[in-house]
Parts: sequence; C-alpha cells; structure tokens
Amino acid sequence: MQVFNLINEISFNANFLEANVLNIALLLSGLIYILRQFLGSMLNIRQEKVLFAIRESEERLEQANIRLKESEKQLEQTKIVINQIIQEAELTAKKVRESILQQGQIDIQRLTAAGKATIASADYQVKQQIQQQIITLAMQQVRIKLIDQMSADIQEQIINYNITQLGDKI
Repeated sequence: MQVFNLINEISFNANFLEANVLNIALLLSGLIYILRQFLGSMLNIRQEKVLFAIRESEERLEQANIRLKESEKQLEQTKIVINQIIQEAELTAKKVRESILQQGQIDIQRLTAAGKATIASADYQVKQQIQQQIITLAMQQVRIKLIDQMSADIQEQIINYNITQLGDKI
C-alpha cells in the first residue's frame, strides 16, 4: 500500500522535455517490465532453436561417427579379404608353376624316350639294310663262283641228288 501511495504522490509528467529523472526511470522500468517478458520469450524461443540445432548436430555427429566406425570395420574386412585373395593367387601361381614344370619334365622324358626309340628303329633298319646288302653281295659272289666252277657233270650230280631227295620224301 505504501508503494501505491508513493506512486500517487509522484505525478507523471507527459511532457518529455520537462520530465525529470524520476519520470524517465519510471518509464524505463515500465518498458523493461513489459519488454522483459516479450524479449524473454523471444530469447527462450531462440535458445530452444539453438539447443535443438545443437542436439541435431550432435546426433548427426554421432551417426557420422557410427558410420565412420562401420566404414573402418568394412575397410579392415576388405583388407583381410584382399590379403586372402593375394595369398590364394600366390598359392595358385605356385601350383600352376609346379604343374608346368612337372608337365615339362614329363614331356622331356617322353620326347627323350621317343628319340631313343626313333634312333633304335633307325639303327635296326640300317643294320637290316647292311645285312641285306651283305647277303646280296655274298649270293652274287657264290653265283659267280658257281658259274665259273660248275661243269656239266656237277650240274647233273646236283639234279640227280635233288631227284633222289624228292623220291625219298614221296
């Protein structure tokens, strides 16, 4: 009640040029009281928006960190798979190399055996031809000697001998 009495005693001067400091203070305190709620609610709304944006940013950061961790895990798994593929490729290359070497050795052995067989066959054919030529030459020499040494008496004895042999068989 004393406050009301004090306000009644102080009169409000509407002329701003003649106003005293007390009128200005009253005007300012009224403005502050009225604008405080308005400005406070505006600041609260702005604060809520900023806090919401911060929370959203923190959530996005959290999701980005989760995605980053997942990507790092996938990268590690990919590295493991790549290393396995490299090891398998090296093992396969080693097996293929060994297989080629084994096949090469088998081919060399086969070609060596075939070469030896060819040489043996050629050697046999040459020996056969030489024997045939020796026999032919020997027969020709025997024939020449027989022609030179054979007389009519010897031819008759050979014919009679062959006839006797045929007669014994019959």
